[in-house]
Amino acid sequence: MPFLSTPISVDKLSLYTIGSEILFTQKHTDEVIPTLAVVHKYPDVLPAVRVDRGAIKFILGGANIMCPGLTSKGAQLPEAPGFEKGQVVAIYAEGKQHALAVGILTMSTEEIKSVNKGIGIELVSYLGDGLWTLKDSI
Repeated sequence: MPFLSTPISVDKLSLYTIGSEILFTQKHTDEVIPTLAVVHKYPDVLPAVRVDRGAIKFILGGANIMCPGLTSKGAQLPEAPGFEKGQVVAIYAEGKQHALAVGILTMSTEEIKSVNKGIGIELVSYLGDGLWTLKDSI
């Protein structure tokens, strides 16, 4: 039976692994968050939002997600009551099958719809980031 461990803890960032597979991250004393690899294996592990195609290149560059990328044509947020501020979400992109990032809502989805400016989601991890590439070196 595999052993769940915390082999890496740097600058108050903990990575929870089974063998060489990173399953969860935890920053400081915040909640434990599934990695993007876990979201790919278990798509329903986190609630999901969808960004429009125009947001993809910015997300893959590490940018937080702005509200217009979540409210424009091609994007999708849940119907009311939606998700609350602080909710961890899987981020999908218009026309793509798999999640491209995991993030934390900086405001509720209802606020994102009504305000429609500023940062709507703070990225935790995205395809190609250091955490994603670290999985190949453990």
